[in-house]
Amino acid sequence: MSHGNSRPVSSNQSGPHEDLVATVVRFRAGTEFRKPIASFNRVAFAQAADWLNARPGPWILDAGCGTGDSTCRLAERFPDCSVLGVDRSEHRLSRKHSVPDNAMLLRADLVDFWRLAAAARWQPKQHYLLYPNPYPRRQQLKQRWPAHPVFPAIMQLGGHLECRSNWPIYVQEMALALAHYGVAAEVSQLDAPEGLTPFERKYHASGQPLWRLSVDLNHLEPAVN
Repeated sequence: MSHGNSRPVSSNQSGPHEDLVATVVRFRAGTEFRKPIASFNRVAFAQAADWLNARPGPWILDAGCGTGDSTCRLAERFPDCSVLGVDRSEHRLSRKHSVPDNAMLLRADLVDFWRLAAAARWQPKQHYLLYPNPYPRRQQLKQRWPAHPVFPAIMQLGGHLECRSNWPIYVQEMALALAHYGVAAEVSQLDAPEGLTPFERKYHASGQPLWRLSVDLNHLEPAVN
């Protein structure tokens, strides 16, 4: 019996977007993403660098961490790692008042943060993309990470990438984008009632299936020009 009331994803797509592969090809073959990096993101990146430099050893990136609940859960699950949670919303981050010693919550725009991290040749041990319901309308394709100009920087970071969603098409699109980079990844249903995020727990309680893509990018050739 389900105990939630979350609605399933509503989309005018019945499968992966027909323009996805062409978009991935264009952004991979193009010149480096030239959108200026905001000064506050450079400051935030420097803060993250100082924190990580003071904590030698493996680290995990929780990209788009929302309130930081997932960051804290990952820090508890992997006590031998430093866990960096990044989100652009100061309001969401401010809702988390206590974090483990091996975790840090950082306000920054991921587009800038990923580019700075790739340029600095950072490589997390694990990289989580846990946003559950990302821009499901057909016209919103380029707002999803697999079809975004920053995707080559995500690939350059390497590590073990895990993408989760309650919208299977998004995870399928991630797999198709990875395939263009020569990375084979399969989408599987996720059985995790406890979830990593409040969204995952909410959707599970509503009886919605969750989906996961998990793949090792450590041996991928650099893709950023």
